Amino acid sequence: MTKINENYLKLKAGYLFPEIARRVKVFSEKNPSAKIIRLGIGDVTLPIVPSVVDAMVSAAKEMGTTQGFHGYGPEQGYSFLLKAIAENDYGKLGVNIQENEIFVSDGSKCDCGNIQEIFSHDAKIAVGDPVYPVYVDTNVMAGRTGDSGSDGRYENLIYMPSTRENGFHPDFPKEAPDLIYLCYPNNPTGTVATKETLKAWVEYAKKHKSIILFDSAYEAFISEKGIPRSIYEIEGAREVAIEFRSFSKTAGFTGLRCAYIVIPNELKGFTKDGKEVSVQSLWSRRHTTKFNGVSYVTQKAAEAVYSTRGKKEIAESIAYYMANAKAIREGLSKLGYDVFGGVNAPYIWLKTPKNMSSWDFFDHLLDKAQVVGTPGSGFGPSGEGYFRLSAFGKKEDVAEAIQRISALS
Repeated sequence: MTKINENYLKLKAGYLFPEIARRVKVFSEKNPSAKIIRLGIGDVTLPIVPSVVDAMVSAAKEMGTTQGFHGYGPEQGYSFLLKAIAENDYGKLGVNIQENEIFVSDGSKCDCGNIQEIFSHDAKIAVGDPVYPVYVDTNVMAGRTGDSGSDGRYENLIYMPSTRENGFHPDFPKEAPDLIYLCYPNNPTGTVATKETLKAWVEYAKKHKSIILFDSAYEAFISEKGIPRSIYEIEGAREVAIEFRSFSKTAGFTGLRCAYIVIPNELKGFTKDGKEVSVQSLWSRRHTTKFNGVSYVTQKAAEAVYSTRGKKEIAESIAYYMANAKAIREGLSKLGYDVFGGVNAPYIWLKTPKNMSSWDFFDHLLDKAQVVGTPGSGFGPSGEGYFRLSAFGKKEDVAEAIQRISALS
C-alpha cells in the first residue's frame, strides 16, 4: 500500500488563482459574448522589450553553432549574469554582493517555497496576514502546521496580522519564530517598508536568532525616494536575511522564467547541538542537486535587462503599469472606495463596499461588470473584506474597468 503525504490533505480546497480561473470559466461558458477584463492574477501584458528579444535571438543562433553551443551550464548561473546582478541590482545601492551568494532560478515562487527544505521540520514559521499564498501552502505541505481552523488559520503557524489599524505592517510576533517571511513592496497590500521598519526587523531577527526570508520581487516599482529596495541596505542584514528577486514583473519574464535568490556568506543556521552551519552552503547543495539551471538563452535575455537600452525600455514598461495603478487608485478613490497601495507597487488593495465578503465582491464584479480581481481572503484571514486589483493590464482595459465599476456605484 503506497501511502501519500497527508499534509496535502490539510490544504484548503484549491490554490487561490486556479479557483479564480474556475469561476471565470463558469461565467464565460454561461455568457460567451461577455468581454471580461482581467485585473486579478498579476501577469504582465506588455511584450518582452526589443533589447531582450534581440539577446534571445542572438543566443538561440549561438546554440545552433559548434562554437556557440551550450549544454549543461553552471546550476548557480552563468558568471556573466551573476556579475550583472551584483553590479546593477546591488552595487548601485552601495551593497557588496559576491557572485557565489547569488543563485539564478526559474522563479521566485519556486524559491520562496523551496527554501524551507533546508531548515528543520519543526522550524516555527511566521507570515504576514494577508500574504502571498505560497509562503503558507508550501509549509503546510512540508508538515510544519496543523489543520486549518474555522477562522482560516493553520495551527502551529505564527500569523502576523497586517491590518488597516497597523498600516498594513505586521507587528513583531510574541512567539519567537525561526523563519520570518516578509514581502516589500507588499503583495497584496502594496505597502512598502522604511529603513527604520527594516532595521527593527533585522534587530528582532538578531535577538531571536531568526532568519528573514525577504521577498522583494516588486522593488523595481518603488517610486518614492528613501524607500529601501533591498534589505541588505540595512546594516547587519547580511547576518539574518535571505532575499528573493525576480525578472517576472520587472522585465515581463512570467513566460520566460528567471529569478534569483541571494544568500550571504555570513548567514548561519544551527544544528540541534548549537553548531553553526553556512546556510549558503546548504542551499548550494540543494540547488545543484535538484536543479539543472536556467537555460543559456534565458540567462542571456536576463543579462540584456541590464544593458543601457534594456534599462530604458524596461523603465518605460514599468511606467506604463504604474500609470495604470494610478488610474485605478484615483478612479476608485473618486468613487468612494477606501484604497491602499498603487504608489510603489503594481497592486491596489481596497476595502469591499457595504461589508461584502471578498468572494461575494468577486462574484459581484464578475457578474455585473465583467471585471476580475482577487479576493482578499485568498491571501489569508486578515484579507477578508478586502480585494486586490492588478495594474498589469492594458491601458484601455483599465480605463474601461473603472467606467464599468463606476456604473455599478
